Parts: sequence; structure tokens; C-alpha cells
Amino acid sequence: MSIAFRKELRDLKPYVPGKPIESVMKEFGIKNVIKLASNENPLGFSEKVKEILMKSLDNLALYPDGNATNLKEALSEKLDIDVDNILPSSGADEMIDLIAKTVISPGDEAITADITFPRYISTTKMMGGTPIVVPLKNFTFDLNGILNNITNRTKLIWICNPNNPTGTIVTEKELMDFFEKVPENILIVYDEAYREYVTRDDYPKNSIEFVKKYPNILVMRTFSKAYGLAGLRVAYAIGSKKIIENINKVRGPFNVNSLAQIAAIAALKDDEFLERIYNLNLEGKNYLYDQFKNMNLEFPPSEANHIYVNVGKDAQEVFVELQKRGVIIRPMGGTWIRVSVGTMEENRTFIEKLKEVLGM
Repeated sequence: MSIAFRKELRDLKPYVPGKPIESVMKEFGIKNVIKLASNENPLGFSEKVKEILMKSLDNLALYPDGNATNLKEALSEKLDIDVDNILPSSGADEMIDLIAKTVISPGDEAITADITFPRYISTTKMMGGTPIVVPLKNFTFDLNGILNNITNRTKLIWICNPNNPTGTIVTEKELMDFFEKVPENILIVYDEAYREYVTRDDYPKNSIEFVKKYPNILVMRTFSKAYGLAGLRVAYAIGSKKIIENINKVRGPFNVNSLAQIAAIAALKDDEFLERIYNLNLEGKNYLYDQFKNMNLEFPPSEANHIYVNVGKDAQEVFVELQKRGVIIRPMGGTWIRVSVGTMEENRTFIEKLKEVLGM
């Protein structure tokens, strides 16, 4: 008799991350490879982080602070919100799973978009919930479409803003109108992993105000993107004390490691680093926009550090051919790829190799 696994796992597939540089080097026998697949920070991370990490290696035999006390206090001071409204996690991925474990029961419904971060759907299914998928409208979350799909079984709504992979946003006014219409017994998870890259004035710059006004909103932020700490896995959620208390019940006791906590505190203090990556990203986006327009490739303008672009050929084929030329991007299905904005040298290399692959 074989082991019986949970029925919720039957149609789930493991998450496939961006292909590592080392794997491409080995597979194709090449030495120079750039990775523009996982929306990582091309500047690395703050020197202040490096300095504090080098001084913190002697305490790795000790368990981390399970409460992440110092990190929560640093966030509380930075964001002007009580520590009881903050919960750090091992990356936003873990927080997404914790939220699903806290809220979703078998038969419950969770609403999200068709083209967005895939973990929203898989973690809903994992808990026995039913994902209700509302297609994007003009590459953007269709808030009215989401409202029209709310039922008495709806427990959760996932919104990514800016959206991954399209980079599009819903505006502050659109969100406020939406929040007013969603019943208070439905949790709205507002994921703003790419907020530091946004240039538009109509984007909600201070989502903390959402949490203060609406008791059913949970905001997620991360240190993986603009802060460049993807390898350490550290993020956090901001919400009402009641929401945070209940998520905390299913959290692992030492989920955020010691170095991640220390690095995040140091990263919060370096606003100059954030300004540098913002400017580099803006320069890179504008360059890629111009190149895509010259190549007659369709793309929605992005407010993130990646661009969703229609290359007019099978995305998987383009993905493989670019790897052979030392460039890793992310195929997104059909003829669409997602490319992260890199350094200007990396951006130019990508365009050069893309033209080769597309025969331009």
C-alpha cells in the first residue's frame, strides 16, 4: 500500500524559479552569463549591510530572535506604526503561505488575476480553497471584475501592485473606491513588492494609511527587490493587530534568520542606496522601451524593475536561444517574456542577443 498524499496536492506543481547562472554555464559550456530573470537588484545591496554582516558571523550557533524584536522596532520607527501591526517573514513567499494557512478552509474562495504572481493560486489550492481567476484588463488588475466575482464563499483577495509580471498599477483612487465596496469580512492582501520603483504620482505612496482605515487589509513588503536582500529571505506584513496575531499562530518559531534580521535593519537606514537603484532602474527602463519600440515589440509600460514584452515568437524557444548566448530571461507563456532591468551594460547585451534570436 502506497502513501496517500493530500488530495489538494494532485494538480499542484513545484514553483519553478529563474534558472541559475551556474546551470546555464554548465549546460551550454559558456563562461559569461547575465541573469535578467528574477527581478534581482543589479547593484547588489547596501555597503552598510555588508559591513554589519561581516561583524555578525560569530553568533550563528545561536537561534535567531523568534520575535524579530529589533527588526520590528526598526520598522515601527521607520513607518510610524505600532510593532503589534508588523510581522516579519522569510520572504514574501512564506508570508503568502502563512496567510493562506490562517484564512482559507476547504471550499473557501480566493480571488486574484490570471497573470500575476503564481503563488497566490497555488497556496490557495494547497489549503483546499478554490482560486477565482479574473483576467487582467489592459494588462492591469480588473478591480470591477473582482467585485463582480465576490460570493458568500469569498475569504480572500490577492492584489499585486505593481503587478508581477506586467509591471502595471492600479491607482490610489481606484483602490480606495474598491476597498469601500469589499465586505469587511474578506481579507484583502495588498502585495507591493515593487513599490520602491514606482514613478507615477497616482500610485499610493503610503499604503500604511490603508491599514489604518480598513481593518481587513494586509500590506506585504519585501527586502528582496530594491534592497537587494533576496538571498537572505526577509519580508514583512503590516495589518491590524487581530490579523497579525492570528497569522503569528501558524508562523514557525524562528522563521527569519539572524543575518536576515540584521541586514534588513541596516538596509532600512540607507536611503541613498534606494535612490541609486531607483535612478538606474528608470534609466534602464527608458532604454529598453526605446529599443522595444524600434523593434516593434508590444509591451505595457512598467512601474516595477521588469518589463513584460511580446517577442512574437514562442517564449520557450526564445528563452533557450538567449541562454545559448549567455542571457537568462523568464518565459511567461505564449509569445510573452519578462525581462528584469539590469545594469546598462546588461540591458545592452540583452537587446543585442534578443535581436540575434529574433533575426533583426
